[in-house]
Order: sequence, then structure tokens, then C-alpha cells
Amino acid sequence: MDAPQPLQITLKKADRVLEVSFDDGRVYRLGFEYLRTHSPSAEVKGHGGTPMPPVVGKENVRVVGVEPVGQYAVRLVFDDGHDSGLFTWKYLHELGSEHPRRWAEYRQRVQAAAQAAQQ
Repeated sequence: MDAPQPLQITLKKADRVLEVSFDDGRVYRLGFEYLRTHSPSAEVKGHGGTPMPPVVGKENVRVVGVEPVGQYAVRLVFDDGHDSGLFTWKYLHELGSEHPRRWAEYRQRVQAAAQAAQQ
């Protein structure tokens, strides 16, 4: 089965969300902090399978641009200068459908990193 395709992508700056409507009927409201901390870039994902510490301090980050990349992705430009992650349609759909689990795991990683730094 092909990955769901977006029908509409709307940057809602006042709400600090990117709203993505897909052809499978799902609509996801993805917060800017969530998108920044889950960017598919090497800075966030790590190089060569080496896990990176969680990206923190992005509670107030904003998306200032959404640039199409071919027919398969968008590049999000954040106000902290980050713009190297390409968010494919498949990845955006995964971020939406897996939001509760991914966000909880991220918060746990942040908490663990904070505790490790205090030791």
C-alpha cells in the first residue's frame, strides 16, 4: 500500500502547529516543538546509528517556512536556523499517528538526560 498523500498543509503560526490533512481522511496537528525535536536530520537522529541526546530547549521554537521538496516531502525552516530535515509524507503521517508514543518517549529521554547531567 502506498503511503498516504497530503491533501493540504497549513502553517498555523498563532497556534504553533502544522496541520496536515491526508487522503486517508486523517488530519494531524503537529506542534512546532514536536516537529523540531523529531526532525529527520542528522543533528537530531545522529550519524551512523549513534544515538544523539534529545534536542531540548525548543519549547518556543517557531516554523517560519514550509518549502516543498519535489512531490514527496517538505523542508521546515525553524526560527532557530534549523532547516536540514526533510519531512516526507510518510514521516509526517507517522509523526501524526504515533504522536502520543513518540512524545512520551521523547519526554522520558529528556528527563533521563537531565538526571544524568545532575550526577
